[in-house]
Amino acid sequence: MSRESSVSEGGGWVQWFCAMEDHQFLCEVDDEFIRDNFNLYGLKSKFNFYNEALDLILSSETPDDEDLEDERFLEVYQEATDLYGLIHARFIITAKGLSMMKEKYLGGKFGACPRVLCERQNVLPVGMSEELRTSRVKVFCPRCEEVYIPKKKCPDVDGAYFGCSFPSIFLMNFIQEIQIPANNQTYVPRVFGFRIYKKKGSRYQDTQQKAAEITHYSEEQLKKLRGKNDQQAKEDYVQK
Repeated sequence: MSRESSVSEGGGWVQWFCAMEDHQFLCEVDDEFIRDNFNLYGLKSKFNFYNEALDLILSSETPDDEDLEDERFLEVYQEATDLYGLIHARFIITAKGLSMMKEKYLGGKFGACPRVLCERQNVLPVGMSEELRTSRVKVFCPRCEEVYIPKKKCPDVDGAYFGCSFPSIFLMNFIQEIQIPANNQTYVPRVFGFRIYKKKGSRYQDTQQKAAEITHYSEEQLKKLRGKNDQQAKEDYVQK
């Protein structure tokens, strides 16, 4: 992950962190929101260095190269990153947070839907789990209502930094202001002009089988993902 070692005068850790490359999905959470203990309820038990991480987030100074080479600092920094992310997930569903995310959405900061028939509809960030280190952030298209991997993959932005509910809350608040075109176009596979019926690759393959509805990762899916992640970690270790 590339880092900017400095920000403009008057900035602090939050501004520095959000200005990093691939962090364009994140907005700057107010110090006032972060200092309110009510907004932090239930987070302390998730972290080993909670107090140090919170102090780092609220710091008016930004890390320098020497800090980023210190192992102890990096431990606190990683926790500060995740702590800020979970606070961010709570902030973006407040009135002010939603307004800030609306500006990003209208500006196309989250990207466009990769589905051709959605005609570059702006997308919204979404998490597939509320738990950290389960899945990277994904994007939700309000037109086709499907979830995709972002064009810019944001490798160190966890899906939990946005949560599973954000797109729905966002659209409920701005449904009158943001006009989403109807999804009234469907691609139909054909062979020499004829529809493919009850064959592999056809939407008419089997009308008796309904697709499973997924809004987040279930406990069973989470176990499978954790198993894959553990296996990948072992393979990465062996390669090293």
